[in-house]
Amino acid sequence: QLRLAESGGGSVQPGGSLRLSCAASGFRLDYYAVAWVRQAPGKEREGISCIRFADGDIYYADSVKGRFTVSRDRANDMVFLQMNSLKYEDTATYYCAAGDVDRYCDAYPRSTYTWGQGTQVTVAP
Repeated sequence: QLRLAESGGGSVQPGGSLRLSCAASGFRLDYYAVAWVRQAPGKEREGISCIRFADGDIYYADSVKGRFTVSRDRANDMVFLQMNSLKYEDTATYYCAAGDVDRYCDAYPRSTYTWGQGTQVTVAP
């Protein structure tokens, strides 16, 4: 069974940093693309980044470009989201999600095969 689990959320002041982790179990991420998707209260889900795990191609939404960085650990099937210069508007539940290796990064968060349970990020004074 395909499973993803996020960790690393928390509360941080504006301008601060957090690092989220996404661990896969039951499958090898080399066969998938992995996205970070967030959802703020009352808003639609927003895809913020996608990585094709095997070759490392990464895509970022304009809202996070230059502030957030995605990386991966191929040996341990993990993906990380380093979030710097956090803003109030980054407050949301953050999910990692996996999809087809060739098509997912063009479509996410649509066409998601599996989601993690989410981790809360709160940016507050």
